[in-house]
Amino acid sequence: MKSSSKNGVQVLQPRRLPDFLRSVKLKYVKLGYHYLVSHLLKLCLVPVMAAVIIKASRLSLDDIHQMWLQLEYNLVRVVVFSAIFVFGSTVYVMTRKRFIYLVDYACYLPPQHLKADHRHFMEYAKEAADFDEPTMEFLRKIMERSGLGDETGAPPSMHCFPPRPSMAAARQEAELVMFGALDTLFASTNVKPRDIGILVVNCSLFNPTPSLTAMIINKYKMRGNIKSFNLSGMGCSAGVIAIDLAKDMLQVHRNNYAVVFSTENMTQNWYSGTEKSMLISNCLFRLGGSAVLLSNKSGDRGRSKYKLIHVVRTHCGANDKAFKCVYQEEDNVGKIGVSLSKELMAIAGNALKTNITTLGPLVLPISEQFLFFVTLVAKKLFNAKIKPYVPDFKLAFEHFCIHAGGRGVIDELEKNMQLSPLHVEASRMTLHRFGNTSSSSIWYELAYMEAKGRMRKGDRIWQVAFGSGFKCNSAVWLALKNVKPSCSNPWEDCIHKYPVKLNL
Repeated sequence: MKSSSKNGVQVLQPRRLPDFLRSVKLKYVKLGYHYLVSHLLKLCLVPVMAAVIIKASRLSLDDIHQMWLQLEYNLVRVVVFSAIFVFGSTVYVMTRKRFIYLVDYACYLPPQHLKADHRHFMEYAKEAADFDEPTMEFLRKIMERSGLGDETGAPPSMHCFPPRPSMAAARQEAELVMFGALDTLFASTNVKPRDIGILVVNCSLFNPTPSLTAMIINKYKMRGNIKSFNLSGMGCSAGVIAIDLAKDMLQVHRNNYAVVFSTENMTQNWYSGTEKSMLISNCLFRLGGSAVLLSNKSGDRGRSKYKLIHVVRTHCGANDKAFKCVYQEEDNVGKIGVSLSKELMAIAGNALKTNITTLGPLVLPISEQFLFFVTLVAKKLFNAKIKPYVPDFKLAFEHFCIHAGGRGVIDELEKNMQLSPLHVEASRMTLHRFGNTSSSSIWYELAYMEAKGRMRKGDRIWQVAFGSGFKCNSAVWLALKNVKPSCSNPWEDCIHKYPVKLNL
């Protein structure tokens, strides 16, 4: 109820509720519009096909016999046409792009003794760098607002007092994550390490000699002619870059398997200075990694979970502000850390805009592309104040894997892409349970959806990640079946607790 004044007398009036009937009708009008435009070609073909069927039904046996005689008397034309058809079909089969299948993947699950709750993190921060009270208070506030829970994992070096961030400890962390995930992947797929023809590893900040790929090849005694690539310094979006590289290699090398491993190494990259822009990464990054098995073998389609549809990469490094917004450097006392610019979110937004400008025409239904085009033309020709139409990407994808880089990243994409809390649930819960695991976070998110039983045959998944440089990269997958979680799913022991309520 609400009150109004009439001749000095307060009169109670019933509060008007929204016109739900009208809003429901508008919803169905929009759905009808999308269906009509998206299936316009099929609907136009209906009368054509009906006319052909009616014409064919009127043919008599004599008419069919006459057509057969005409073919007999034009044998040369039939043979030539058949030869051209066979030749064209052969060329198409030999040159067409091969489908890339995701057979399975595994995410590293840190054991309980490597758990790093908020209390442990603050104790380590005090011990590792002897921070003063203002710095400790800053870290405390960041942790409270970070969206991370108390179940995230940290490398063994962060459980040592006093800390020992040595090269040997960094190698130990790398081996722990890499071999843990790869052992699980090979066991779940029954693929032997010597069957792998392509190996791609990405890790931005830890690049020993011999490389991480060499460490894997040595551990599993992989074959001598394996094509191996070690990607460094490419940030949290390097997982999609590695997928793209493996895809290109699989398009060239027939009948092959590719393994993509994505991780980040924390042991030697803890910042012990007092620059606030460099301290944030200490609070967000945690232990994690993912191993993905890809195949171009047609026989693997039946047992594969997904098919790769698109990879779209956007690089904004030509812009100086974008190039410097995530920057590894020394502070004023010579301590190395990764500086995060205050303009990071704005730069990420521009990179995303450029990325979806390319991705949109590939995935959006024609109805959304038409509305975007009409709005753009109207804005250019008639009124510059017309707001640009934001395409509804929920019509293109059923699931969203947004890189769990931090709460702010997830919040901005949820708002600007007009997503529902359910669409970003996997990202928020991954950040809460595992923290920012860099380029592997999008795979923990996919595993979350599988553990929840949400992945159905035909569903489309959008993985989008941001990284230094500055880059925004997208990968689009198609579910080939109702995907069940693997026996090694990192959420299997705790999925019943999620989603948890967050203090946002």
